[in-house]
Amino acid sequence: MGLLASEDINLKKTSLRMEKNGTMKKANNASFGGCRILKYLCMSPKSKVDNGSSRTSDETTRDPPVAPTLSSSTTSDVESSTPTTPNRGKELEIASQLRNFAFNELKLATRNFKRESLLGVGGFGPVYKGWINENGSSPVKPGTGLPVAVKTLNKNGLQGHKEWLAEVNFLGNLHHQNLVKLVGYCMEDDQRLLVYEFMARGSLENHLFRRSMPLPWCVRMKIALGAAQGLAYLHEEAEKPVIYRDFKASNVLLDANYNAKLSDFGLARDGPEGDKTHVSTRVMGTYGYAAPEYVMTGHLSMKSDVYSFGVVFLEILTGRRAMDKSRPRGEHNLVAWAKPFLSDRHQFCQIIDPCLEGHFSKRGAFRSTEIAARCLRRSAKNRPHMSEVVEMLKPLPLLKDIAKFPEVQVKDVVNPNGKKINKVQAGVVAKSNAAQSLSSPNGSYASASNYTLTYQP
Repeated sequence: MGLLASEDINLKKTSLRMEKNGTMKKANNASFGGCRILKYLCMSPKSKVDNGSSRTSDETTRDPPVAPTLSSSTTSDVESSTPTTPNRGKELEIASQLRNFAFNELKLATRNFKRESLLGVGGFGPVYKGWINENGSSPVKPGTGLPVAVKTLNKNGLQGHKEWLAEVNFLGNLHHQNLVKLVGYCMEDDQRLLVYEFMARGSLENHLFRRSMPLPWCVRMKIALGAAQGLAYLHEEAEKPVIYRDFKASNVLLDANYNAKLSDFGLARDGPEGDKTHVSTRVMGTYGYAAPEYVMTGHLSMKSDVYSFGVVFLEILTGRRAMDKSRPRGEHNLVAWAKPFLSDRHQFCQIIDPCLEGHFSKRGAFRSTEIAARCLRRSAKNRPHMSEVVEMLKPLPLLKDIAKFPEVQVKDVVNPNGKKINKVQAGVVAKSNAAQSLSSPNGSYASASNYTLTYQP
């Protein structure tokens, strides 16, 4: 405020001197110049972390630097000067290899966007199931032709035209078995829609946290491997490296055979090239998944995705969300809670999803916790590349040492009546009660904390 006040006083003095000299017109010009100076002084080269609203570069308010924070949901990217008004020629050039749908075609394909066709709602907007001609864009009768998922842009949502364009740009030019296929798009007047291949089993998030039947161990390992292969392709095999930036369970979709495919490239960024190790960008993503160095500095790299993969891999192993305020104090943050157990031969089984009721590979579980620990290292340079993660994961779906109950070494086991029992009795009680305690509706793991599980390689 002192600097602004001084500027104002200097302008007034200049105005008075000019008025005395009969140069009032020049004084007005000086005042206008001062306004430009004041406007510049109010602008800071750094800005706050996005709060979830979508704004153009002209509308973005630039404030003094603050400690970065993340939204609990995906935020939109406003870091560049891409205008909100679309450049139609450029967009059509990018999307020329995709099917160009008329809005009315997609309206008919989804039965007028009926509620019965709704598959879900994300940050971009609602997603509907539709049916189209296998080789064209015309709608067909439900149950015939090609099933598709139609994502419609919510004009009041967290994401906007820029994210829509990023999705068309990346998925329109990237092709891999572990990336969701973008079939086409609609850009008619102010309508923005995307058409994807239909993923019959929905998102990984639904299977981990919302379905009554838990995913079997081998299927979880298959999904983790597929998702890792998708990230490895983006980082090391694509023509230009791509940083996904928003890797989380809800963005991993599953086909009828539980093959994992990455979706939602609205926040994806071109990776660093040459000798550069990172790109500097505004902090965006979903709280609980973002790498610590990205949150604190805005430095985004492929290793940021590796950290996010580690978080999702922990969700797969534990059946817990990355952030869950409904759990007891000290267990809200999954990474903070799980880290003491990772790579510990005596404790690692205590974090495995109790819904599996002991049906998991002991060797696979131990190796999985080791992989998660490496991906979650605080120093980005010490994390593995995704291609290395893929190689470490490849043997895990094939391991056959899946026992009904893990072997236990008992220490001061307390039976349900609160009475301590000896080791011989404990071994029997621990196994006979394991199914009951591990399959409890609230997912409690309290019973397992009374004994130690040991992995013997």
